[in-house]
Amino acid sequence: MPRYEYRPLKPTPAAEKAFLEWVDHLDQQFANRDADHRSSVVRDALHQLYLGKRYTPPYATAPLGEQTLLHSFDPRNITLEPEYYGDVDAEKYAERKPLIWFWMMFDRSPAGLNHWLGFRMRAMLARHIFKHCGQNVKIFHGVEFSYGYNLTVEDECVVHKYVLLDDRGEIIIRRGTSLSDYANVYSHTHDLNDGMIVDNQKTEIGPQARITYHATVLSGVKVGEHGLVGSMGVASKNVEPFHVVVGVPAKPVKVKPIAPEELRKSLEKQ
Repeated sequence: MPRYEYRPLKPTPAAEKAFLEWVDHLDQQFANRDADHRSSVVRDALHQLYLGKRYTPPYATAPLGEQTLLHSFDPRNITLEPEYYGDVDAEKYAERKPLIWFWMMFDRSPAGLNHWLGFRMRAMLARHIFKHCGQNVKIFHGVEFSYGYNLTVEDECVVHKYVLLDDRGEIIIRRGTSLSDYANVYSHTHDLNDGMIVDNQKTEIGPQARITYHATVLSGVKVGEHGLVGSMGVASKNVEPFHVVVGVPAKPVKVKPIAPEELRKSLEKQ
């Protein structure tokens, strides 16, 4: 079957200049890790993004719905689900929360559906939020994660639309790995009898693995090099390198052929 490369696309020169300058401006502002500073930057940016004008505080006489909208641009007025978890590192999360809120609101804006801009904006944010974000990482809209500070995404990875990355324990996504639309990756489990008892574990995927559409990787599982979890599959046990697993629970159905260069690299790691 034919192999299709992606087409190179760009916005108009004027738009490209504005997009890149905006991303660079926010990148510089977010280098200041103070939560209040970041919150003010996010509030101002969302005011411009949604209303097309500079930030002004809501008037006390303004309609309550308008006041609610304007107050909601400020991360200091927002609570997010991971803040409630008992195992959260409150200090680490606090400095990331404004950026996480901006990520979520950017994705829900018209600008967030612009792939060219979105890839660059999310990669910039990820470098400030994640434990590590490598080079040439492409993240589509609608991706959500828990804490961010327990998440590692290495070079050349692709995370497609509406992926959930539960990094309460730790998630490591190795180089060249692809997560397809609506994939779920977990790093914690709950006790069968008491749901408030949580077991956090490290989940590791790749390098060059694929978690395909609507597939799930459960806490503590390692998907080996070039491993593949088939659509709708649930990987509850480790996936050996070059193995394809499918089903619920996922079981091996095929071993990928190994090209000579891939075999050499694999042997070098042993």
